[in-house]
Amino acid sequence: MAGFWENIFVVTAARYSVVVLCTIVFLAVFEFVTSYRNWYEIKQGNVAVAMATGGKIFGIATIFRYSIEHNDTLVESMGWGIFGFVLLLFGYMIFEFMTPSIKIDEEIGNGNKAIGLISMLISIGLSFVIGASIGGD
Repeated sequence: MAGFWENIFVVTAARYSVVVLCTIVFLAVFEFVTSYRNWYEIKQGNVAVAMATGGKIFGIATIFRYSIEHNDTLVESMGWGIFGFVLLLFGYMIFEFMTPSIKIDEEIGNGNKAIGLISMLISIGLSFVIGASIGGD
């Protein structure tokens, strides 16, 4: 059975499955902390929400990319990925806090594409910083 878990196809499928599951859970957390309903707004054609959500998905994937690269085991990769997500979530909250004259969630929910773009780029940018800093050697 040990050889089974050393097979690159099995390892890849396991990592893929964990990342997809974590992404779904993390997006549910973002759905909980935002004032708008992501998938409803995207279905309605709200590009600002689509950009912000896309940035979060890209950010989560980037964090896991680095986590997988720098850790040998699936458990370590998942642990660092979860830690990275918490930092990404914290970054989102800092963005909201640092712009007191703009209600970020409200603007994105109302379709403000400029705010959606900035939100997307913050998620992407932070994910590279977080990813380069987590786990491994």
